[in-house]
Amino acid sequence: MAEQPYASTGLTIPGGFTAGIEGPACDRDGNIYAVNYLRQGTIGRVTPGGQCEVFLQLPPGSIGNGIRFSAAGEMYIADYVGHAIYRVAAGTREPEVYARDQRLNQPNDIAIDRAGYLYASDPDWSAGGGQIWRVGPERRFELLEGAMGTTNGIEVGPDEQTLYVNETMQRRIWSYDLTPGGRIDNKRLFAAFSDHMLDGMRCDIAGNLYVTRYGKGTVACLSPQGETVREIALHGRNPTNLTFGGLDGRTCYVTVADTGQIEQFRTEIPGRCWSLWRATR
Repeated sequence: MAEQPYASTGLTIPGGFTAGIEGPACDRDGNIYAVNYLRQGTIGRVTPGGQCEVFLQLPPGSIGNGIRFSAAGEMYIADYVGHAIYRVAAGTREPEVYARDQRLNQPNDIAIDRAGYLYASDPDWSAGGGQIWRVGPERRFELLEGAMGTTNGIEVGPDEQTLYVNETMQRRIWSYDLTPGGRIDNKRLFAAFSDHMLDGMRCDIAGNLYVTRYGKGTVACLSPQGETVREIALHGRNPTNLTFGGLDGRTCYVTVADTGQIEQFRTEIPGRCWSLWRATR
């Protein structure tokens, strides 16, 4: 791929994934994982060169959304139909229920910190509301905040002291102080947009926040102060989420619903999710 920063190209062929393409996340070897390859309910694995395969099939009735890897190499998958998060142990292809709770509308996107605490957005699309949940080592969902807008993208900052959550329909991004043990406090408005919707988010190691702009066909890069630094144009109109990978952590992979493919572009700063692997080498 071209080394020109922020110039997006297609990694996979259009239509290889369904319109439910989401995720994505990279393993230690640089493979990219995204949900709903070929059909709903699968997890697809894509090599850095763009070769695709079905990595695993979720149990009947389950459909994945957000994916994250822990520093130890465990894969976590949000099952928005089954009100659950699955865990896949490193080196296996066997999903097990890590946590399930019928109180959730749907675990949508998930974030993870270095200690292994998971944070899940939980939108209620019909009512325009949402919640935030935490899952700790006890493997239970704990409500952190309710009565929000349509919570969607969620991310932990590189200092492990900030949690970012956006609201798709309200076009707002909130930030919270994040304490050891996964508690949140001091909610404040980080950024707001006047048009189009927000979806998945990831930070780089400098604290810049990359946000997919569903319907606009861009990824917005926000500074740690919430100011828009740039917008990266994509080929598709409906990006759903993104992650960082590659040998140096500076390749950003974006899942795009209307084209059913993964796009990629180069950045100048490595991603935080990629940096989790470096601490365990």
